[in-house]
Amino acid sequence: MKRILVPTDFSEQAENALKVAAQIAKKNGSEIYVLNSLELPLHLASSNETSAKPESLFFIQLSKKHFEVLLKKPYLEGLLIQEAIMGHGEVYNDVNEVIQEKNIDLVIMGSHGTNGFMEMFIGSNTEKVVRTSKVPVLVIKNEHAEFQTENFIYATDFSKECKAPFKEAQKFAKNIGAHINLLYVNTPGDFKTTSEINKKTSEFVKDLHIEEYTITIYNDSSVEKGILNFAKETNANLLGLGTHGRKGLSHFFNGSISEDLVNHAKMPVVTFKI
Repeated sequence: MKRILVPTDFSEQAENALKVAAQIAKKNGSEIYVLNSLELPLHLASSNETSAKPESLFFIQLSKKHFEVLLKKPYLEGLLIQEAIMGHGEVYNDVNEVIQEKNIDLVIMGSHGTNGFMEMFIGSNTEKVVRTSKVPVLVIKNEHAEFQTENFIYATDFSKECKAPFKEAQKFAKNIGAHINLLYVNTPGDFKTTSEINKKTSEFVKDLHIEEYTITIYNDSSVEKGILNFAKETNANLLGLGTHGRKGLSHFFNGSISEDLVNHAKMPVVTFKI
């Protein structure tokens, strides 16, 4: 994990993500790219000071002042940090441009979701980045003085299409020193017998060369509830998911989760493109 990208709007949530990025970078010797996407209207969109209009120049200068303060924070000391200011109108476009140009390995984003797990993703800039990013995206909702990864739950249905994202999850887990607990949620609507599940899991792991893992079969009324209930019961530090680019996470979290449970789902989430 050589290069980590952290999009920022200089909010508290974005800084929470940068603090986690700093911890991961120190363990892996990674370089951090911090991106401020100005989200300017199209007629003002330019991050080049020589060609920028007076209105956009104001925001560019303001961004630079924020960077001056941010990059002096003690938790970034000793790290290789590069800053970037872009203004192409959409955050996810800027993020994907940097991913391609700088060969980014991981994106870490802070979430502005305040009303629960759904709001972390659906209809937000974070959801758009998750949906379009070709590299893993780690979503941070709260401050983590020490980013814990011992209990890393990776939810999967053990289908063939989930093998590729799981391989990426393995690399990610190795870089952060995490043990993977594979989770399969068995539901009444798509019930599988023990022998059926065992066959699926055996076929899934047989050629993946997994060094250390556990598998948990959890029964619940829905996949969503099963994931979050199990995460809550086991005090999960981190939740991993594969996600379809064409659907984002909306296909996974569709509003059937009770509000009370959703509001307690505060663990970081990392997504891998299927």
